[in-house]
Amino acid sequence: MPIIVNLDVVLAQRKMRLNTLAELVDITPQNLSVLKSGRAKAIRFDTLEKICHVLQCQPGDILAFDGEVSANSPDDAS
Repeated sequence: MPIIVNLDVVLAQRKMRLNTLAELVDITPQNLSVLKSGRAKAIRFDTLEKICHVLQCQPGDILAFDGEVSANSPDDAS
């Protein structure tokens, strides 16, 4: 997947546990774990906003785009 989730890195930098963030953001630890592991298919902007507010970070600190073209990409000329 081209979207990389760096939530674990930001949590470690802030010395915060996942359960603490879940409580402060008012989201279940299970749903936050799905996001942290990169298995989430979507995230609501209001949830992202709350996470960024609590962690004092920007969305780009949590989410990154890996622009490598995969072997199955339509741009692949082979």
